[in-house]
Order: sequence, then structure tokens, then C-alpha cells
Amino acid sequence: MVRFVLAVVALAAFARAAHADDDTPKGEKGRPVDKGTLGLGIILGEPTGLCAKVYLKDDQAIQVAVGSAFVSGGLQLHADYIFHPWILQDRDSYVLPAYVGPGLRLIDYQGASGEPSQVAVGLRAVAGLLFDFKNVPLDAFVEIALVGGYKFSSGIAKGGFDPAINAGAGVRYYF
Repeated sequence: MVRFVLAVVALAAFARAAHADDDTPKGEKGRPVDKGTLGLGIILGEPTGLCAKVYLKDDQAIQVAVGSAFVSGGLQLHADYIFHPWILQDRDSYVLPAYVGPGLRLIDYQGASGEPSQVAVGLRAVAGLLFDFKNVPLDAFVEIALVGGYKFSSGIAKGGFDPAINAGAGVRYYF
């Protein structure tokens, strides 16, 4: 949780610095054309690891992440198809769209001592904010996702419905 709070504070500092650069709008709306469509970076939170985003259109993308799920205790992989339906701010140095979308999650829970690991598969509903910088090939994001899944049982461990909440923040560099 401390990492998540620190990431949000860092994002707020980036946003404030970007806002200070803006004197007059230049009329450029949305995502800059010269920025690449593939972004690679890191995500902190649930999970903490590597992330990537590929833009299909200016307002649609696929994002994925893989990393350690510290709260759940295991390795998580998720993929989301996201839409950017609202642009909350459009300044000279950044665009601030909100995004929403459906996704999938696969998690391999580490078994406690003597127990085997378990696998859960589920659906995600993700929402977030994206600081898409115009002057550098970077973006920063914060997001939260509700997860409804099914944990498969093995041995003495019980399977069944596996609800979860994922939250994270990160940065990506675009190629």
C-alpha cells in the first residue's frame, strides 16, 4: 500500500510539473501523432512488474501486465481492452483521458507450506486515468480493477469464486 501511495504522489508531481508548462493551448487535441504505438514500462501495485500497451486507434488500446501479486501471493498476468471515452484535460504538454474496459486475469497463487499452488482465471473491469505527455514519449497511469474469477482446487485447498480488487500505477515509454 505504501508503494501505491508513493506512486500516486509521484504521478501528482509529474502532473503538476506538466501543468506549470502550459501557457496557451496550441490547439492539438488528443494523442500526438509522432508518439509510437507500443509502450513498455513498469507497474506498481497489484501486480508489481512489467506492463505494455499497444494502441489500436487513438481511443482504443490493449494493455497487459505481468508481475508479483503481493496481496494475493502469487504471479499475475492480465490483459485489458480499453477505451478512452473522455478527455478530462488537453494541455500543451499532456492529455488527461479517463479509460475503462474489460479484461482477463490469470493468477498462480503460491501455496502455503505443504500446499500446492492454485490457479485462478477471471474477468476484470478496469478504470483509470492516463497522463499522456505530448513532449516526451512517456505516459503515466493510475487504475483500479474489479476482478471476478474462479479458483481451481487441487488437493486439500478449496476452489470456487475468487473476487479481488487490483490497483496500480505505472509509467510506459513509447517506441
